[in-house]
Amino acid sequence: MVKQELKKLGLHYVIVELGMVEILENLTTEQLALLKICLLNSGLELMEDKKIILIEDIKKVIVEMIHYTDELPKVNYSQYLSKKLNQDYTYLANTFSEIEGITIEHYIINLKIERVKELVLFNEHNLTEIAYLMHYSSVAHLSNQFKKVTGFTPSFFKQIQQKKLHHIS
Repeated sequence: MVKQELKKLGLHYVIVELGMVEILENLTTEQLALLKICLLNSGLELMEDKKIILIEDIKKVIVEMIHYTDELPKVNYSQYLSKKLNQDYTYLANTFSEIEGITIEHYIINLKIERVKELVLFNEHNLTEIAYLMHYSSVAHLSNQFKKVTGFTPSFFKQIQQKKLHHIS
């Protein structure tokens, strides 16, 4: 879709990847405005602010780490993010907090709890296995963090969700 929009505008690109485009030409203000409009009409957004782009990269790495890899990194998250994004972690953390209004740690915790919710509801693993998969030091640690974020224990959360499903069917 992005390639088509660039072609319509007569722009030549070097790279078009998920979340990134490198254009050969220096864009005029008019071309940039047209590109923004074309992308918006296609349901996409042009991100120019380097901090916003960095935040999206941080989120992408965290989501990939928690949702799409079988094994979480053996190093701590700060080292993993710093290495993956080739940036100083303090800079990443400060920029993330400034833009998002929440720390990277809280963002990770919230995403991990969302993943735990999925795993609890899919019923493929018991809580001990989930704690291990999500790199919690113990079931108690997982349960405490889950309750702090959701207000429920994992088992009570599961009961509530199952009752909701029974009422729907």
